Amino acid sequence: MVTGGVIRLKKILIIEDDETIQFALQTALYKNGFKPVCALNLEEGKKKLSDSISLVLLDWNLPDGTGSEFCHYAKAQRDIPIIFLTVRDEEKDIVEGLDMGADDYIVKPFQLSILLSRIKAVLRRTKVINQSVLGCGNIIVHKDKTKVFCNGKEIGLTAREYRLLTVLLENKNQTLTRSQLLNKLWDTEGNFVNDNTLTVTMKRLREKLNNPTCIKTIRGIGYRMEDSL
Repeated sequence: MVTGGVIRLKKILIIEDDETIQFALQTALYKNGFKPVCALNLEEGKKKLSDSISLVLLDWNLPDGTGSEFCHYAKAQRDIPIIFLTVRDEEKDIVEGLDMGADDYIVKPFQLSILLSRIKAVLRRTKVINQSVLGCGNIIVHKDKTKVFCNGKEIGLTAREYRLLTVLLENKNQTLTRSQLLNKLWDTEGNFVNDNTLTVTMKRLREKLNNPTCIKTIRGIGYRMEDSL
């Protein structure tokens, strides 16, 4: 952003107690047009969390607590994007991280190029929710008209199918757990939504959209709307 001739870089808060990893992240972010702000523990991270921070890179295991503590704290302040960076790669840990509100979860070791791509994707998503037109592949949703098109043809969806599709599009390139989707689908038609309902709704949505490859099933976790490479 440029204001009065001054370039304002997006600030990214790095909470990481490994100084070697922190330095590598700091260098990579700076070279790619971001302004890194660093903290070695939860206490320091809380002090440096401000309205000017655009995104948080958060280690799970920290000297004075866990990243989950910080995630709950930060999300209570505002819906700031958070990406976990951690060695914890078990399915239950990934689901827990995403369910608590993290926007992405990256397991160490990772390639910096992939991390930078994920950061940019998360930052793009923060702007998407207020857009009136959403799309992925051959699927287009006009939110202001509540209309869905696939390959240029209007598709009739139920209220629940429409809500599921818009949630996936608003969070494009982000894995959503089944619990997250169930919470977002709750009461769209005044009815209880359970796990089986989600499975059936997803199956019918896919069929109506001609089984698009952009809707991915993340086994054991949930679903992901993904741009084709």
